[in-house]
Amino acid sequence: MWLYDSRIVNLNFQLDDLRVFCLAARKASFAATATELGTSPAYVSKRIAILEKSLGVTLFHRAARRVTVTDDGERVYASAQQIFQGVDHMGETVAGGRLDPHGTLRVTTSFRLGRKHIAPALSLLAKRYPALDITLDAVDRRVDLVSENIDLDIRVGEVDEPHLVAHRIAPSTRVLCAAPGYLERRGTPGSMAELSQHDCLVLRDRNQAFGVWRLTGPNGVEKIKVTGRMSSNNSEIIRGWGNDGHGILLQTTWDLHDDLAGGRLIPILSAYTQPADIWAASTVRLSHSAKVRVCVGFLQEQLGGEGPFALKQ
Repeated sequence: MWLYDSRIVNLNFQLDDLRVFCLAARKASFAATATELGTSPAYVSKRIAILEKSLGVTLFHRAARRVTVTDDGERVYASAQQIFQGVDHMGETVAGGRLDPHGTLRVTTSFRLGRKHIAPALSLLAKRYPALDITLDAVDRRVDLVSENIDLDIRVGEVDEPHLVAHRIAPSTRVLCAAPGYLERRGTPGSMAELSQHDCLVLRDRNQAFGVWRLTGPNGVEKIKVTGRMSSNNSEIIRGWGNDGHGILLQTTWDLHDDLAGGRLIPILSAYTQPADIWAASTVRLSHSAKVRVCVGFLQEQLGGEGPFALKQ
């Protein structure tokens, strides 16, 4: 982002100039930009020229009917988005989150949770609040909300970063299960210790120690080192391998619901479970951001209630 220092660049322009530039960058046309703004192409060209002079760069390659953003223009566009988000955040903070939700809402989550529950819920949220621009990224890693400019990270498991605010979305647990064919071939383990003698389908989860299962049972929390011939970072792949009889898996009840109900997977060691509540992590409290508050409340309603996207236990 450009600093307000005349030794670096003369920032003698208005935020409206940046907004005109961003719209022109998206439209790739001064005429189309002018039409949307209800002004003339000459006005658009003048405001962008003022911005270019202030920054000391050329923002567009100009052609007769179309303009394209330069490399410098791409950098200005990225910085402008940060500026507008900062202005929105400042306004919400000053207003104590009482404003109607608007602006860009950036959400991250894991692949299967995102595809099966978060994405359809956010589709409904977008219809309810048309001033929100929603971005959803499905990732298989722990994200840095501050450096990556993310509003909410929806995750399975508690939020343990001390600088983040945790919001519980819905309850859930992980259970042990296997296909009938596997249990017929290898037998059913009678204790947690016997898991080490079985083929276990290990999920390389975004926040779980690889190959170590910690479960809560009659004697409290116990852990066991498990191994197997097959592992993946994708829960859908693990579940499919489990259905094919390749081993024992530990996954959330909402992820396994249909397979358990259909008898394709059989619960084992039912006295042992693993907490796997759905949480949302944010950098701000709900009272300070209308868009975060609305999104968290909506996800709690959709995933934790009786709606079509609720987690099936």
